Amino acid sequence: MALRVAVLGAAGMVGQKVLELLEERSFPLAELRLLATARSAGQRLPFARTELAVEEVTATAFDRVQLAFFCASTEASRRWAPVAAAGGCVVIDKSSAFRLDPEVPLVVPEVNAHALRRHRGIIASPNCSTIQLVLALYPLHRAAGLRRVIVVTYQSVSGTGREAIAELREQTRSVLEGRPATAQVYPHPIAFNLFPQVEDFEADGYCREEHKLMDETRKLLELPGLRVSATTVRVPVFVGHCEAVNVELGRRLGREEALRALRAQPGLVVMEEGYPTPQACEGRDEVFVGRVREDPSHERSLDLWVVADNLRKGAATNALQIAQRLVEEGLLPCA
Repeated sequence: MALRVAVLGAAGMVGQKVLELLEERSFPLAELRLLATARSAGQRLPFARTELAVEEVTATAFDRVQLAFFCASTEASRRWAPVAAAGGCVVIDKSSAFRLDPEVPLVVPEVNAHALRRHRGIIASPNCSTIQLVLALYPLHRAAGLRRVIVVTYQSVSGTGREAIAELREQTRSVLEGRPATAQVYPHPIAFNLFPQVEDFEADGYCREEHKLMDETRKLLELPGLRVSATTVRVPVFVGHCEAVNVELGRRLGREEALRALRAQPGLVVMEEGYPTPQACEGRDEVFVGRVREDPSHERSLDLWVVADNLRKGAATNALQIAQRLVEEGLLPCA
């Protein structure tokens, strides 16, 4: 079934990755509309050996559209997703607008595709760091039951957008040339530096990204009482997020048994020798796990290292996989 599809935020980094994947995967398209706010409207973007114009999003932009990928701001999603859904369009939203809404399924297809069957027109795709975390946690939970998760993330600047990538380049050049690095996107210079803050701090001392990671993990795994603690760190890497994860399980799970569980999980690549790095994982759709080892301080705990391309599996790929499951299961409106 060829579909009428829209991409809101088509000119952004994630929106352009969605366009790349629609073309790479030969997604069945009857029509493709590229949408954006007034600031980005009027651009022309390459797609399938041609160029398509980016239109300004309006109340009629989703007329007769069956599926829409939302890759824009939280504010844009809150405004336009209900409009699109009310007209019969199914929205896959990459922002944080609806992730914790109990009426909106939050989905990583390899973990909880069953949640798609209860959608009411809007489906949320998780935070990039959450996606790679739950893909590694899910098989361990199935094997031995999760009791506690401690995660430290090392997040690349592409998670912030093009301005952050440009700032890292410029600051690196400045430092290498002996000039001071000026911070505008982040609270501190990021070149040759790192800091334990991703987004603003909340009243409890945790930053917003840490709350997203903790709350979304509980929802995705359907474990509302799971004890999760997160520290998120911004690092001077262009693409690719890394996570150092410690899990406490319901029973002892030796390294070999843990590796067998991880190897059986779709979407994971397990490295038993060596370890994954952001550079090696860039451009890949899988989540990579390495340095799996037993925690000597706790007999029921494991340590592992998790890496993924935050623009692909952490954003565009997960959204495309959701769309493909909707098609396969007949969960989209007919033409």
